[in-house]
Amino acid sequence: MSARRGILAGGNWLIDHVKLIDQWPPQDGLAHVLGRTAGNGGGPYNVLKDLAKLGAPFPLEAVGLLGDDGDGRAIRADVAAHRIDATQLHTTTAAATSSTDVMTVRATGRRTFFHDPGANALLAPEHFDFARARTRHFHLAYLLLLDALDAPGPDGRPRSLEVLRRARAAGLTTSVDCVSARPERYPEIVAPALAETDVLFANDFEAEQLTGLQLGRGPELRRDLVAEAARALVARGVRAWALVHFPEGVCACSAAGELLWQPAVRVPASEIVGTAGAGDALAAGVLLGWHEGWPMARALELGVCAAAASLRDGTCSNSVEPVDVCLALGRKHGFLAQG
Repeated sequence: MSARRGILAGGNWLIDHVKLIDQWPPQDGLAHVLGRTAGNGGGPYNVLKDLAKLGAPFPLEAVGLLGDDGDGRAIRADVAAHRIDATQLHTTTAAATSSTDVMTVRATGRRTFFHDPGANALLAPEHFDFARARTRHFHLAYLLLLDALDAPGPDGRPRSLEVLRRARAAGLTTSVDCVSARPERYPEIVAPALAETDVLFANDFEAEQLTGLQLGRGPELRRDLVAEAARALVARGVRAWALVHFPEGVCACSAAGELLWQPAVRVPASEIVGTAGAGDALAAGVLLGWHEGWPMARALELGVCAAAASLRDGTCSNSVEPVDVCLALGRKHGFLAQG
């Protein structure tokens, strides 16, 4: 195992302005705001903060681009409070810090996002210095939501591919997550990254866009097709593990063809406040185990337990707790039936 330790995460850094609403209104309709909070948002911010709250026993480093404004300063203060190295967290005066208004329906936990790309749209390969990083692993998120990195480079391929190649050349393993939007752009932006990705995190929607399979939802979820999608992602280039996650759990397929299933924690509906950040909490738990050399089955269990913990608050990370506490939450409530 490499003597290097730690996880570097780069990509979207933003503030989520979360509003809890009584209903999702029809066009021209009205919804009441029942509560509001502000918190961390964006893949690297969420994952690093979750890792800090899980008690990750290794260094955490950030790379991204913030505006010179109040939201940017709030992010820097939060990063410092969680002992995340901000050496590569850059500031620009050319754009404001990115933000998202997250509308969460109280009864269902479903959320809708209104996103301002801000400084994230300007994040480019030159902002990533892997020679400076002390870490073993690099997590990039979210593809399809980083304008300069999604754009084609001189070779016609997305510039995110250049970043992933440089990370691997510097000796880091890599993981990638993308956003559940813009399905028509998956072939040109996400698919090329698979060959430079050791661990891919894809939810059911994203897996469908990458494979062309229709997996179903809820009671209509096709486990055979979920497994086929995970295998297909490996066949399309993922180097170590392809993870397909959905509300009921996660399926992981290794490059060697090993298939693992981990059901979600059976969290009582009364304890669910919001689902924002659950996917990143799962990624944080899995990456902690991946970094520490755990068997993937154990890492998946921590992933779903961290995701379950995150459901108890409307923000992405406030209710994530140390590893032992998250695992105890899973033992307390149990896991959904395999189906």
